[in-house]
Order: sequence, then structure tokens, then C-alpha cells
Amino acid sequence: MRITLLGAGHIGQTIARLLATSGDYELTVLDRDAAALARLQALPLRTRTADTADPAVLLQALRGQQAVINALPYHLATTAATAAREAACHYFDLTEDVAATQAIQRLADGAATAFMPQCGLAPGFIGIVANHLAQGFEALHEVKMRVGALPAFPTNALKYNLTWSVDGLINEYCHPCEAIHDGQRIELLPLEGLEHFSLDGVEYEAFNTSGGLGTLCETLAGRVQMLDYKSVRYPGHRALMQVLLEELQLKHDPETLKAIMRRAIPSTMQDVVLVFVTVSGLRDGVLLQEVFARKIFAERGGSGADGAPAQSAIQITTAAGICAAVDLFREGALPQRGFIRQEQVALPAFLANRFGRAYQQSRQVESIG
Repeated sequence: MRITLLGAGHIGQTIARLLATSGDYELTVLDRDAAALARLQALPLRTRTADTADPAVLLQALRGQQAVINALPYHLATTAATAAREAACHYFDLTEDVAATQAIQRLADGAATAFMPQCGLAPGFIGIVANHLAQGFEALHEVKMRVGALPAFPTNALKYNLTWSVDGLINEYCHPCEAIHDGQRIELLPLEGLEHFSLDGVEYEAFNTSGGLGTLCETLAGRVQMLDYKSVRYPGHRALMQVLLEELQLKHDPETLKAIMRRAIPSTMQDVVLVFVTVSGLRDGVLLQEVFARKIFAERGGSGADGAPAQSAIQITTAAGICAAVDLFREGALPQRGFIRQEQVALPAFLANRFGRAYQQSRQVESIG
């Protein structure tokens, strides 16, 4: 399958490695950063330095390709998806941005090709899990989705290190959050809805952030009474972010906040991804709850013959999500045209997939307090 990957950044590097070494994909990687592309030179793929924000450049690059994977910043999602439609190639991305997803849904209407955004961790895998658990109930009461990409060894006051896109992080902290309350779709404020819980002996906080639900509000409308998504952090993070965003008004100057964070907060490859989903409802007339809880850890990297580099947990989980989606699509397990929701992916098929297996091999959390 001929695929163009847009973006050779933190996540794009892992996507490129997985697909190029699988033997089933003829991969071309585009990025404006020649140094990032140079890190892929040992892999069986082609690279091209190009302005990935230029619609004309994208259109030319995508002509003749069967699919495109967009691993660019969220604000370029609509541009890339528009080029994909014009080039008549299938489209996959990682965006968490609600407005971009809605625009892509409109582009997919009547298209001869497939459009599948939100193929990462959250949105992405978390929605696949939640929908799978929901199918086991005759009447749904509550669906709670909690995800955290956290440093394994927090040392600063924010108790946070940069593990993924700063653009995506600030975006989800600043935009309204979708939810269902008492059976009605509503919008919630980001950083609100603070809650505390412990998992596997560690204390966490969780609060509203934008985009993690994906399209589940549409899919479960009329079936569930309560549905929400929250990001998980270590206690104290949310209070300091509120000072920055609300009291110092940096929500109105996000570029300054991003610059501060890039300058002052170190990134880390030593992270852990927490996936925590609870679903409650009626089964055979009895009120029951089911829980899916996993921790996925970074990989140190090998010094053996395969020369596998170190990979952060967020690289592993995000790349596994989109590569599994593309792989299942290639195998015909997903619709071949129009808009594809994450929850159309069957969880057993995802976990059995060679890329999705990264979640299956993670550690299942047995004790929840």
C-alpha cells in the first residue's frame, strides 16, 4: 500500500518505523525539517523535504498515493484532509481538535475515499475501549473515560514533563469539552470537574479537557445518561495551570505560554500512559460496572541487532493506534469510504493486530482504590 506520512516529529518517527519495517507499506515521509528526515535514513522508505503547510505542495505530494497519514500539528488537519480529498486518497490523522474533526466529517460526506481522524490514544483507543464495554449492557448509565500521559519521575511544581505536542496540550486545556449529562449533550469548561482517585497505589487528579471523547457523544446519544472524558495528572497540576491560563490570562496568548513551556519544562522519554475506563449499566436487570485499566510504560531501547531506539509510552500508544487503524483498513476490516469513527473498530480486532498488540502487552492494573 502506497502511503505518504506527513510529519517526522516525535510521533511520526515511530509511525514511520512501524510501517516501513512491516513489509506491507511503500512509505514516503514529508517534513520541512531535513534533520528530522535524516533520522529515518536507515529505514526502507523515501523522504522529501517540503513545506507541509502549503496546500499546493500537499496536493502534489498526495497525487498517486493510496493513503495519507497526517502527523502534523492539529491546526493543519483540515488543510491536509482537503488535499487528500482532492488527490482521491484515504486520510488518517491524530487530531484531538473538535472543530477540525467536524470539518473533516463534512469533507468525508459523499467522498469516494475514507476519512478517519482521531486515530491516536485519546481520542482513539480510549473510544474503542469505551464503546466495546458499552455494548455489553442493555441499558447504559454512565461512561467515564480517563487518560494520562505522565512523567514517570515528576520533579517540578507542575509535576509534568513534555511528553507530546505542546500545541495539542494547550489546545485541549483551552477549548470547551463535550459531554452527556442526564441524557443531554452539553459543553463543559476545560480544567473544571476536578476529581481525585488512586490507581495501583498512586494518587491522581483528573479534570475536563477538550477532544478526548472523539465522536462518542454522537454514537451513544440516546443510549447513555452520563458520558465524560478527563485528562489525568498528578495532584496540583491543574491548580497551577489555572493560574497560568486564567489568572495570568495566557489562554488569550497561547503562543507565549507554549514558548514558556518549551523553554522551561524539560521533555522526557521516561513516561507512563494511564488508560482508565469505567462503564456502568443494566445487564440482565442487574446494575453492574466494568472497568478497563492499563498502564503502558516507555521502552528503554535495545542494543541488539535490531537497533530499536528508546520509545516513550506516548510514542508507543499513539503510533500503535494509527498504525493499527491503517492496517485494519488495508485488511478490509473497516469501511472503505466516507467518515470512519474510532468506535467502528472492534476492540478484539485492534488488540489482535500486530500494531495494536502494544496495548495488549501493557500491564493490566488489577487493584483499584
